[in-house]
Amino acid sequence: MTDQDIPDAFLDGYARILAEASATGRRLTRDELESRRAVGERAAEAGHGLRALVSEHLDATRKHWPATGVSPDSVLAAVAQAVDAFAEGYERAQRHAVRQEEAARREFIDDLLYGRSDLGLLAERAGRFGLRLSFAHAVAVAQGTVAYDEGDAVPQEVERALIGRFGDRSILLTTKDGRLVCIAPGDQDEVLTFFAKQAYAATDGGQVAIGRPQPGPGGVVQSYEEALNALDLAERLGFDAPVLRAADLLVYPVLTRDRQAMADLVHTVLGPMRDARGGAQSLLDTLTAYFDAGCVAAEAARRLLLRVRALTYRLERIHHLTGADPSDPVHRYTLQTAVIGARLLDWPAKDVST
Repeated sequence: MTDQDIPDAFLDGYARILAEASATGRRLTRDELESRRAVGERAAEAGHGLRALVSEHLDATRKHWPATGVSPDSVLAAVAQAVDAFAEGYERAQRHAVRQEEAARREFIDDLLYGRSDLGLLAERAGRFGLRLSFAHAVAVAQGTVAYDEGDAVPQEVERALIGRFGDRSILLTTKDGRLVCIAPGDQDEVLTFFAKQAYAATDGGQVAIGRPQPGPGGVVQSYEEALNALDLAERLGFDAPVLRAADLLVYPVLTRDRQAMADLVHTVLGPMRDARGGAQSLLDTLTAYFDAGCVAAEAARRLLLRVRALTYRLERIHHLTGADPSDPVHRYTLQTAVIGARLLDWPAKDVST
């Protein structure tokens, strides 16, 4: 906006204050200062640039320079006070606008990720923040060892990297419940992959989960919940991969959809291991390591810091107690499913028999 575009209203009273204050060398009164702050606020709200406004004040100073006999120091002191008060009001209005924008953005993000707003209105509001919810979107969630807020160094570092790489691609980066959240168009997987890499590095080895692309205004919350569920599964099952994709973990929600059926399976198949000396936990750990090692006894023994003979003895003990042979392909599927259920239900620490 050019100087000529600035209305004279933003200079109203300036010449009078300049003349009266510089005539005696007095400081501007409280009312005079507040009037300049108020004009500065209105100028900011009208969208005028501060540099152009200051330039207009300097032009007005030259035009209305007091008559001969007035000390230049008095004039410049009055100019400094008036312009400083004007700039203070201008900055106050800008801070207020920023706070309002931040509040609106946070409210939108909360509504978007909780799915608690009218979807039509949500889609309308999304355009203001660079999202077009009529298209599919996918969400990646990163968590580290500490919680993050939007103004923290880690989110800002990741955001700079994303903008530097992809520019404006309808990407929204924010934080929620201490985690980093990245929302991107569903057909731009490279954005979320890059986010995962940057977030992993910035959080000193945190874990990132990526939900599947989901269509429509409600798709963001669906993908977000998938990412959260993937992180929860990783914690309960001990997955330590830096990046988890919900699409690769779909079997687990299926297994846990009927919790009572899973509890019955765990109780029926693994329950007899409670009768082992020392309880069921060491035998459950043995089965977990055995299945995670692809049923290779030597690798499972290495992971458990056991001799292969000791591991074999444990597997035989499991067979004796449960009636299911871990080395038998027919029994193996039942045992492995029960082990997954035990880890998801925190058995044997928690009783699942009721």
